[in-house]
Amino acid sequence: MGVVEDAVAAIQAGRPVVLPTDTVYGLCATPYREDPVRRVYRLKGKPETEPGAILCSDVEMLFECVPELRGRAGVIARALLPGPLTLVLGNPARRYRWLTGRSPEAIGVRVPELDGDAAEVLRRVGCVAATSANLHGGSDPSALSDVPEEIRSACGAVVDGGELPGAPSTVIDFTGPEPAVLREGAVRAAVALERALAAAG
Repeated sequence: MGVVEDAVAAIQAGRPVVLPTDTVYGLCATPYREDPVRRVYRLKGKPETEPGAILCSDVEMLFECVPELRGRAGVIARALLPGPLTLVLGNPARRYRWLTGRSPEAIGVRVPELDGDAAEVLRRVGCVAATSANLHGGSDPSALSDVPEEIRSACGAVVDGGELPGAPSTVIDFTGPEPAVLREGAVRAAVALERALAAAG
Protein backbone atom coordinates (compact mmCIF):
# COMPACT_ATOMS: atom_id res chain seq x y z
CA MET A 1 0.00 0.00 0.00
CA GLY A 2 1.05 3.59 -0.58
CA VAL A 3 1.24 6.29 2.06
CA VAL A 4 -2.29 7.56 1.30
CA GLU A 5 -3.78 4.09 1.67
CA ASP A 6 -1.78 3.50 4.86
CA ALA A 7 -3.00 6.76 6.37
CA VAL A 8 -6.64 6.18 5.41
CA ALA A 9 -6.54 2.63 6.78
CA ALA A 10 -4.92 3.78 10.03
CA ILE A 11 -7.49 6.55 10.59
CA GLN A 12 -10.37 4.19 9.87
CA ALA A 13 -8.86 1.65 12.29
CA GLY A 14 -8.69 4.25 15.06
CA ARG A 15 -4.91 4.76 14.99
CA PRO A 16 -3.24 8.19 15.12
CA VAL A 17 -1.64 9.63 11.98
CA VAL A 18 0.70 12.56 11.31
CA LEU A 19 -0.66 14.73 8.49
CA PRO A 20 0.70 17.98 7.04
CA THR A 21 -1.82 20.83 7.00
CA ASP A 22 -1.68 24.32 5.50
CA THR A 23 0.01 25.57 8.68
CA VAL A 24 1.92 22.93 10.70
CA TYR A 25 2.05 19.14 10.99
CA GLY A 26 -1.02 17.75 12.72
CA LEU A 27 -1.56 14.71 14.90
CA CYS A 28 -4.88 13.31 13.71
CA ALA A 29 -7.41 10.55 14.38
CA THR A 30 -10.99 9.73 13.52
CA PRO A 31 -13.26 12.17 15.38
CA TYR A 32 -16.21 9.79 15.48
CA ARG A 33 -15.01 7.66 18.40
CA GLU A 34 -13.72 8.67 21.81
CA ASP A 35 -10.84 6.20 22.19
CA PRO A 36 -8.79 7.32 19.15
CA VAL A 37 -9.07 10.97 20.19
CA ARG A 38 -8.06 10.16 23.77
CA ARG A 39 -5.06 8.25 22.38
CA VAL A 40 -3.95 11.36 20.47
CA TYR A 41 -4.26 13.43 23.65
CA ARG A 42 -2.19 10.94 25.64
CA LEU A 43 0.45 10.71 22.92
CA LYS A 44 0.84 14.48 22.85
CA GLY A 45 0.54 14.90 26.63
CA LYS A 46 -2.34 17.32 26.08
CA PRO A 47 -4.78 17.76 28.98
CA GLU A 48 -8.26 16.46 28.13
CA THR A 49 -9.68 19.74 29.44
CA GLU A 50 -8.17 21.55 26.42
CA PRO A 51 -10.03 21.53 23.10
CA GLY A 52 -8.81 20.10 19.82
CA ALA A 53 -10.38 20.81 16.45
CA ILE A 54 -12.18 18.96 13.73
CA LEU A 55 -10.60 19.27 10.25
CA CYS A 56 -12.89 18.67 7.29
CA SER A 57 -12.12 18.09 3.62
CA ASP A 58 -14.44 20.91 2.54
CA VAL A 59 -17.14 23.21 3.90
CA GLU A 60 -19.95 20.87 2.84
CA MET A 61 -18.35 18.07 4.86
CA LEU A 62 -18.13 20.43 7.83
CA PHE A 63 -21.90 20.97 7.66
CA GLU A 64 -22.40 17.20 7.53
CA CYS A 65 -20.23 16.77 10.63
CA VAL A 66 -21.87 19.61 12.57
CA PRO A 67 -25.36 20.04 11.04
CA GLU A 68 -26.27 22.73 13.59
CA LEU A 69 -23.93 25.24 11.87
CA ARG A 70 -26.81 27.15 10.36
CA GLY A 71 -27.66 30.82 10.36
CA ARG A 72 -24.90 33.19 11.37
CA ALA A 73 -22.36 30.43 12.18
CA GLY A 74 -22.87 28.89 8.75
CA VAL A 75 -22.47 32.23 6.99
CA ILE A 76 -19.23 32.90 8.88
CA ALA A 77 -17.88 29.43 8.11
CA ARG A 78 -18.60 29.86 4.39
CA ALA A 79 -17.00 33.32 4.38
CA LEU A 80 -13.74 32.28 6.07
CA LEU A 81 -13.14 28.66 5.06
CA PRO A 82 -11.14 27.04 3.60
CA GLY A 83 -8.02 28.67 4.97
CA PRO A 84 -5.55 28.61 7.88
CA LEU A 85 -8.16 29.51 10.49
CA THR A 86 -9.76 27.65 13.37
CA LEU A 87 -13.27 28.93 14.04
CA VAL A 88 -14.85 28.27 17.42
CA LEU A 89 -18.56 27.95 16.73
CA GLY A 90 -21.63 26.91 18.68
CA ASN A 91 -22.12 23.17 19.21
CA PRO A 92 -25.61 22.97 20.70
CA ALA A 93 -25.88 19.20 20.17
CA ARG A 94 -22.56 18.76 22.04
CA ARG A 95 -21.10 16.66 19.26
CA TYR A 96 -17.56 15.24 19.56
CA ARG A 97 -17.49 16.07 23.26
CA TRP A 98 -14.19 14.15 23.63
CA LEU A 99 -12.41 16.89 21.69
CA THR A 100 -14.21 20.00 22.99
CA GLY A 101 -12.41 20.21 26.33
CA ARG A 102 -14.19 22.14 29.06
CA SER A 103 -16.71 23.69 26.62
CA PRO A 104 -18.83 20.98 24.96
CA GLU A 105 -21.27 23.64 23.78
CA ALA A 106 -18.55 25.02 21.43
CA ILE A 107 -16.36 23.33 18.83
CA GLY A 108 -13.24 24.33 16.92
CA VAL A 109 -13.53 23.68 13.19
CA ARG A 110 -11.07 23.91 10.30
CA VAL A 111 -11.15 23.39 6.54
CA PRO A 112 -7.48 23.57 5.57
CA GLU A 113 -6.25 24.36 2.05
CA LEU A 114 -4.38 21.18 1.20
CA ASP A 115 -2.82 19.55 -1.83
CA GLY A 116 -1.01 16.30 -2.55
CA ASP A 117 -1.24 13.25 -0.30
CA ALA A 118 -2.72 15.11 2.68
CA ALA A 119 -5.61 16.43 0.56
CA GLU A 120 -6.31 12.93 -0.75
CA VAL A 121 -6.27 11.41 2.75
CA LEU A 122 -8.69 14.02 4.06
CA ARG A 123 -10.93 13.70 1.00
CA ARG A 124 -11.18 9.95 1.55
CA VAL A 125 -11.85 10.02 5.30
CA GLY A 126 -13.94 13.23 5.24
CA CYS A 127 -12.70 14.67 8.52
CA VAL A 128 -10.26 14.12 11.38
CA ALA A 129 -9.79 15.30 14.91
CA ALA A 130 -6.52 17.21 14.98
CA THR A 131 -4.00 18.95 17.18
CA SER A 132 -0.44 20.01 16.35
CA ALA A 133 2.01 17.09 16.16
CA ASN A 134 4.23 18.22 19.02
CA LEU A 135 4.51 17.38 22.68
CA HIS A 136 2.24 19.62 24.75
CA GLY A 137 3.88 23.03 25.08
CA GLY A 138 6.49 22.28 22.42
CA SER A 139 7.17 24.30 19.28
CA ASP A 140 4.88 23.88 16.27
CA PRO A 141 6.37 21.43 13.74
CA SER A 142 6.92 22.92 10.29
CA ALA A 143 8.88 19.88 9.03
CA LEU A 144 8.44 16.18 9.62
CA SER A 145 11.80 16.13 11.40
CA ASP A 146 10.32 18.56 13.96
CA VAL A 147 7.71 15.96 14.98
CA PRO A 148 9.07 14.13 18.05
CA GLU A 149 10.18 10.56 17.37
CA GLU A 150 7.93 9.20 20.12
CA ILE A 151 4.93 10.62 18.28
CA ARG A 152 5.99 9.42 14.84
CA SER A 153 6.78 5.90 16.01
CA ALA A 154 3.39 5.55 17.74
CA CYS A 155 1.40 6.52 14.63
CA GLY A 156 -0.21 4.18 12.14
CA ALA A 157 1.05 6.34 9.26
CA VAL A 158 3.13 9.46 8.71
CA VAL A 159 2.57 11.67 5.65
CA ASP A 160 5.48 13.88 4.59
CA GLY A 161 4.38 17.21 3.13
CA GLY A 162 7.81 18.83 3.07
CA GLU A 163 8.41 22.20 4.70
CA LEU A 164 5.22 23.90 5.90
CA PRO A 165 4.63 27.59 6.74
CA GLY A 166 5.06 26.85 10.47
CA ALA A 167 2.66 29.47 11.83
CA PRO A 168 -0.34 27.84 13.53
CA SER A 169 -3.88 28.65 12.49
CA THR A 170 -5.47 31.86 13.71
CA VAL A 171 -8.18 30.99 16.24
CA ILE A 172 -11.31 33.15 16.54
CA ASP A 173 -14.22 32.42 18.88
CA PHE A 174 -17.58 33.42 17.43
CA THR A 175 -19.75 32.00 20.23
CA GLY A 176 -20.04 35.20 22.29
CA PRO A 177 -21.81 38.49 21.57
CA GLU A 178 -18.55 39.76 20.02
CA PRO A 179 -15.86 37.70 18.27
CA ALA A 180 -12.80 36.96 20.43
CA VAL A 181 -9.33 36.37 18.98
CA LEU A 182 -7.86 33.45 20.91
CA ARG A 183 -4.65 33.17 18.89
CA GLU A 184 -3.01 35.27 16.21
CA GLY A 185 -1.53 32.94 13.66
CA ALA A 186 -1.18 32.39 9.94
CA VAL A 187 -3.85 34.96 9.01
CA ARG A 188 -4.20 38.40 10.57
CA ALA A 189 -7.28 38.15 12.76
CA ALA A 190 -8.38 41.68 11.87
CA VAL A 191 -8.57 40.74 8.18
CA ALA A 192 -10.56 37.58 8.95
CA LEU A 193 -12.94 39.47 11.24
CA GLU A 194 -13.57 42.08 8.56
CA ARG A 195 -14.57 39.34 6.09
CA ALA A 196 -16.73 37.55 8.67
CA LEU A 197 -18.58 40.68 9.76
CA ALA A 198 -19.16 41.76 6.17
CA ALA A 199 -20.65 38.35 5.38
CA ALA A 200 -22.76 38.13 8.53
CA GLY A 201 -24.04 41.65 8.11
